[in-house]
Amino acid sequence: MGARKTGIRLSDGRQLIYFDSEAQSQDSRGEADKRGLPPARPHCELRYDPLQRTSVMYAAHRQDRSYLPSTADCPLCPSAPTRQTEIPASDYEVVVFENRFPALAPSSAHPTPADGVLATRPGAGRCEVICFTSDHDASFADLSPRRVGLVTEALIDRTAELGRLPGVEQVYCFENRGREIGVTQPHPHGQIYAFPFVTARTSRMLSSVRAHARRTGRNLFDDTIAAERAAGTRIVRAGHHWVAFVPHAARWPYEVHL
Repeated sequence: MGARKTGIRLSDGRQLIYFDSEAQSQDSRGEADKRGLPPARPHCELRYDPLQRTSVMYAAHRQDRSYLPSTADCPLCPSAPTRQTEIPASDYEVVVFENRFPALAPSSAHPTPADGVLATRPGAGRCEVICFTSDHDASFADLSPRRVGLVTEALIDRTAELGRLPGVEQVYCFENRGREIGVTQPHPHGQIYAFPFVTARTSRMLSSVRAHARRTGRNLFDDTIAAERAAGTRIVRAGHHWVAFVPHAARWPYEVHL
């Protein structure tokens, strides 16, 4: 589709990028952030759990973030003459910006491997927010195929860019939806985390895939999908390029794998 990228800096120095389709006007993409925010100084820390062999993120400054604001006070809606938000433009299609209250942030400290039972190191990395639409009351399911394509282009772009940052080991994109899981912003959005480590679940999956390949010479994902298709009892939807299914060993009451 060929998304057009326009990058600006918010008043506290954070990066914001507009992703527009060819049909979208960019007249308001030069709007400046007029809030005069002080420079962001997040304090992020990683503590190593030797029992689980994984790192846990600590970021006490996140307690100051807004929690379930009203529509009138939503920081992810476009700015208006009477109220400035995180997005200076008066409208947008898809926008990505550095999280004002990140769980991981760039650090001048040199990353060191976790060592010892009580190992601690700086929470070096990056956290970004992606807004799927300027419509506060919409959901991802309401997006047109063209808009889904634009969101996908933005996620691909950010995954590639963040993956090139020094010290980043894994880029993880996910959607936030529903106060039941602790979402603090009802506006349709997701997040993009650049981890300085490979998450435990991903590590286990990669290990399983490698072991299966050594044992059988085949791809474990391909074999799993083939087995689910053959069983046919948990297929939610199947198309030419992808299949949605409830896994054989589902861990949650509602769980679908794509």
